[in-house]
Amino acid sequence: MIKNKITADLACRQAGVRRRRAKSNKIRMGELHNCILAAFGSSVVFACCILSGCEQRKRASDFTFTEHIAPIIHKNCTPCHRPGEAGPFPLITYQDVLKKAKTIKRVTEIKFMPPWPADRSYSTFLGEWGLTDEEIQMIGDWVDNHCPPGDPSIMPPPPRFPEHSQLGKPDLVLKMKEPFMIPGDNKDHFMVIKIPFELPSDTFIRAIEFVPGNRALVHHMNGHLVQYEDARKKNVFEGKYVTERDTSHTLEMCYNDIRLLNDDGSYPLLTVSVANYLPGMGPIVYPEGLGGWKVKRKGAFLMRDQHYGPTPVPSSDQSYINIFFSDKPPVRQTMETQLGTLGISEIVPPLIIPPDTVMTFKTHAVIQNDIALISINPHMHLLGKSYWAFAVKPGGDTLPLIRIPEWDFRWQYTYTFKKMLHIPKGTAIWAYGTYDNTTDNPNNPFFPPREVSDRRQSMSTTDEMFQFIMTYVPYRPGDENISLVTDLNLDRK
Repeated sequence: MIKNKITADLACRQAGVRRRRAKSNKIRMGELHNCILAAFGSSVVFACCILSGCEQRKRASDFTFTEHIAPIIHKNCTPCHRPGEAGPFPLITYQDVLKKAKTIKRVTEIKFMPPWPADRSYSTFLGEWGLTDEEIQMIGDWVDNHCPPGDPSIMPPPPRFPEHSQLGKPDLVLKMKEPFMIPGDNKDHFMVIKIPFELPSDTFIRAIEFVPGNRALVHHMNGHLVQYEDARKKNVFEGKYVTERDTSHTLEMCYNDIRLLNDDGSYPLLTVSVANYLPGMGPIVYPEGLGGWKVKRKGAFLMRDQHYGPTPVPSSDQSYINIFFSDKPPVRQTMETQLGTLGISEIVPPLIIPPDTVMTFKTHAVIQNDIALISINPHMHLLGKSYWAFAVKPGGDTLPLIRIPEWDFRWQYTYTFKKMLHIPKGTAIWAYGTYDNTTDNPNNPFFPPREVSDRRQSMSTTDEMFQFIMTYVPYRPGDENISLVTDLNLDRK
């Protein structure tokens, strides 16, 4: 009522009601009529506002799976929550989502899912996961309203994905010859695995996708390509396919076990890091002509470090590799370097984390030639708390690279930029990592906490690492305008 009175008073003033004639203090009936209409009109407007709010709430209560929720789930959840992928349960049908509705509401409200550790307000990348505030609210309202299914006749079909791949239908699948039995001894196991092949002829490979057979226990994999000259290797299939590397069994001994060398004992051509894997990491593929490999018809994929994490119960793994061929040779070969542990730069202070401490470490390197940066991969283990990396150009300008406010060991992406970044010669790349070696860290592998470091240069889960891995090509003018979206690994946004 107060609002109506104020509105009416303003309307009266506009109508000139407050003007007095010199000979009369009477208000004209027409002006009074205008005042009444103004007051009535404001009441109608106020009532309409109330009705509009009710209607908005009514619409919110009408969200259904078929019309509103299914498109969100299929785009943001189903790619991982489907058979053969990382999600622990499927989210494809209405029944799938109904079973996990309260969980979905909770993890989306706190933005735990979909997983995207990087701060999107700091830097952006291809394929970012994430829901809008409107989508999060929509899911919450739908769950609060008891998850109405909607009209089944307009149910959108579930998205179609290639089986056992995130890129598409592969041209060739190379699988471990037989499952590897993982002992249930609560120890890390580092395996050297060979998957040999013999093709009809020399060819070109555009993309290589490693698919872990046991996602719960495959901690990481570093994959390399071995190529043989016909005359120097008669039988690429001889020897063991799997052997274990430890303190008593050197890498050279492993190579002998799997008969990796040429027949005369010389080393074949080795191309490193053609495929890598960490928890949550997907395959990497770049636009046609960027990256890729020329490959001889005889060869093998060498998983020089296939790391299985500790398990108290016996298990098994039979990982495989998807190959995508190309009829065009690679134009520009990508390169890789890394800062920190086992890399080109010193960690300050040395990466030794005493028990019951939270510590921050830094490392940096100066780029010696102009490069075009394609992707980055921050890496820490279970004590990781936060990560931050940036570049300082020779003139002093700062280029943000990545910030991860809450490190999550389970999601270690290779972050690909939307366009290549020009990093001029003389630029300093800085990385900062904070580690939590206290009982407040639920991922701490030791209770009570004990000293953890990278001094053993071990990749064991319970040791630590601090790395910043960069993939790049030598810079050419105009590289910063080249999109890295591809026809295989499309940007989801």
